[in-house]
Amino acid sequence: MTHPVSEGIRIRGVTKRYPKQAGNDDGLLVLDDVSLDIAPGEFISVLGASGCGKSTLLRLVAGLDTDYRGEISVHGERVRDTSLERGIVFQDHRLFPWLTAAQNIEAALRNAPLSLQQKRAAVAQHVALVGLQGFERAYPHELSGGMAQRVAIARGLVNRPRVLLLDEPFGALDALTRARLQTELQRIWEHERITMILVTHDVDEAIQLGDRVVTMAPRPGRIKRITEVGLPRPRERGDARFVQLRERILADFAEPAHHAA
Repeated sequence: MTHPVSEGIRIRGVTKRYPKQAGNDDGLLVLDDVSLDIAPGEFISVLGASGCGKSTLLRLVAGLDTDYRGEISVHGERVRDTSLERGIVFQDHRLFPWLTAAQNIEAALRNAPLSLQQKRAAVAQHVALVGLQGFERAYPHELSGGMAQRVAIARGLVNRPRVLLLDEPFGALDALTRARLQTELQRIWEHERITMILVTHDVDEAIQLGDRVVTMAPRPGRIKRITEVGLPRPRERGDARFVQLRERILADFAEPAHHAA
């Protein structure tokens, strides 16, 4: 089923340059003419090496930075600021150390038009969604890295956003915890069916989770290729089709960059 572009995310001609610094009169060009359409409910993996601008692009979609050329719109409305409609999860969980897990999640509802009872119900629902029942009263220092990221994911979802932005959320975790949370994130996406954009430098993670993999080239950041994954979920990394996709995407990093069609 196709959807009008206005119903999803539309990125058109986005160029981002950081201010001039000593020895760099023109400033640093981070993104160069990036365009992308994302359908409602689609899971997009944005893949690239450090310095390709993928995290910068995510910040622009989130509305955390509005100093750029081009246009970004979500569900037909131009992004001009942050919004409860767009949740975000970072690599570091950024939990308040003086609040419990449940209180950290509830803090995201501060500006939501809900009664206290409704907020508590929403928190309980999302604690269950990420599998943290029994840890509601635990403080961040009492949680493992994976559990803390579960709290961060619940916090990003508790306002029922239509878009969840994930900036390398598993990058600081050990391999086993990372694999578990990748499976959990896929389960949550299948349950919620909201649009998700995952920024990662892990090719396998990008293929395992994404409907499409957007490969970015660096300096300045631009889209090199968009690859349809097209594999049924759950995906097996040893599957011949998965391996073929991995090899094709890895080959992109050895080729000169070009703009995606």
